[in-house]
Amino acid sequence: MGIRYAAQQEGEDALIAEINTTPLVDVMLVLLIIFLITIPVVNSSIAVSLPREQNLARDAQQENVIVTVDAQGAIYWFETRLPDAKALTELLAKIAAMQPQPELHIRGDVRADYESIGRVVLAAQQAGLARIGFLTEPPNR
Repeated sequence: MGIRYAAQQEGEDALIAEINTTPLVDVMLVLLIIFLITIPVVNSSIAVSLPREQNLARDAQQENVIVTVDAQGAIYWFETRLPDAKALTELLAKIAAMQPQPELHIRGDVRADYESIGRVVLAAQQAGLARIGFLTEPPNR
């Protein structure tokens, strides 16, 4: 696509009306290479001596407490069925007083009412437990 002149010549002296982008591409590639070389140097130019720490065995943490709620709303402390909510409150108060405080894991049946599981969460909150988790199954693939 060029400009046509009335007396266009067909020889050595013909008019070329195209833009040559080769020098522009060359300059951009050189700049890109320069930036790729200098960026890692800039990021790691500060020399520091990092502390070294051995993996030492820390104090053994308390065992996590597992409370299970079945489909009928019955509450289990590990594998022992609790007679009522008062027994759960007493047990949760005992573990809330421990230092360090163990984590409460709640296993709720998929068919259980939210109310049954909510009672366990409320009892844990009233006892003063800071860490509560819910155990679930991984999805089928």
